[in-house]
Formats: sequence, structure tokens, C-alpha cells
Amino acid sequence: ALGSYRIVVGDPIHYYIIAGYIVVVIQTFYAPKLIIPLAYDSGGVTTSTVTVPLVTALGLGLASTVPGRNPMIDGFGLIAFASLFPMISVMGYAQITQWLNKDTSEDEENAL
Repeated sequence: ALGSYRIVVGDPIHYYIIAGYIVVVIQTFYAPKLIIPLAYDSGGVTTSTVTVPLVTALGLGLASTVPGRNPMIDGFGLIAFASLFPMISVMGYAQITQWLNKDTSEDEENAL
């Protein structure tokens, strides 16, 4: 969705990619240490032989139908988002579950 929004609006992709990787680096410091390798591997796994052609075709098709967009320039870059968001999602989910488990364990200790 964010990549499609970028194509429609016409913003440069490097702003989105830099912001996304800043989020990934910050999450790396706060995520549980055992989940970090899985999160980084999930980014590479999602860009498989099926995902790349479909997402590239989506980007090229969208860029060619939006007036004022060049498909060769604006149509690419969605693959970067396809590998970025799984890392953010996996580490974010791990952080949320760690936070919820910490609250639950504190409540159990207070009950005793």
C-alpha cells in the first residue's frame, strides 16, 4: 500500500526506504534477541520467484496508468517494500508479545 501510494503521489523512493530502515535498526535494539535473525531472514524469504514478478508488474502497471509518471522510473521500488515490511512486522509482533508477557508476569507476581 505504501509503495502504491508513493507511485501515485510521486515522492522519491529513497525517503521511504531510509525511514523504513531507520525503523528496522531501532527495532533491532529493542526486539528480543532470538527473533532478530528470523526477522531479517523473513525479509529475504518474501522476495521469492513468485513475489518479484507480480509486485513488479503491479508497480509498472500502476505507474503507467497514473498521469505524469514514468513506468521505468516510478514503477520499480516496490520490491524494496516487500522485503522491508516483513522485518518490521516480525520484530514489532515480538516486541508486542514481550511487552504483554511482561505485564502478565508482573500481575501474577503482584497477585501472589
